[in-house]
Amino acid sequence: MLANYDAILFDFDGPICHVFQGLPASGVAKDLSALLATLAPELAHRAHATDDPMMVHQLAREGGQGVLAAVEAALTDAEIRAVGVAGAPTAGAVEALTAARASGRRVAIVSNNSVDCVHVYLTAQGLSRVVETVVGRPALRPDLMKPSPYPLLEAAVILDVSPERSALVGDSVTDITAARSAGAGSIGFANKAGKQPSLIAAGADTVVSDMRTIAHALAHPQA
Repeated sequence: MLANYDAILFDFDGPICHVFQGLPASGVAKDLSALLATLAPELAHRAHATDDPMMVHQLAREGGQGVLAAVEAALTDAEIRAVGVAGAPTAGAVEALTAARASGRRVAIVSNNSVDCVHVYLTAQGLSRVVETVVGRPALRPDLMKPSPYPLLEAAVILDVSPERSALVGDSVTDITAARSAGAGSIGFANKAGKQPSLIAAGADTVVSDMRTIAHALAHPQA
């Protein structure tokens, strides 16, 4: 499958890094919800009903640009703190990134996390030289986050490849949906029990349970 693609795009949270491993997402969501409740009390009940920081961010849009800007800034700050204590990259991630670059393909991170937190983590892990570009959360435009195809199309433009010649490695249904909408290939990363059926149902071209499988396929295309 990988022989058909000139660019390999990697989602960040999951395939590369467990962003909220050291700073639990539920705690971040609680803090964001408290902020949103202060700025837009009418959204308080819905905000406190979720433990997903991204959902609180999405909800903040209903409060207007000022509210969204405040919540988004707080989310970015939390992500930067989170990656500082996230620990080592996902098993096989470094090998997969390195093998993709060594194979002559273009390499990018395409994430709903902030560009800043991705760069902080890549720099800390010595991976900045391997990744050509990072397309992160569009500023004040949660509607353009995956499952929108926008981040993948943006990456294709920056890398100067057609979307059809790129493939996204992602661990969520939103990743697969975004890839299909962009006309790109998709590799589902089933990093938790029970994920494989949902990734297949979403239309993933193939599913792996270990990032080292991707690294091996790139390093040994004839194996």
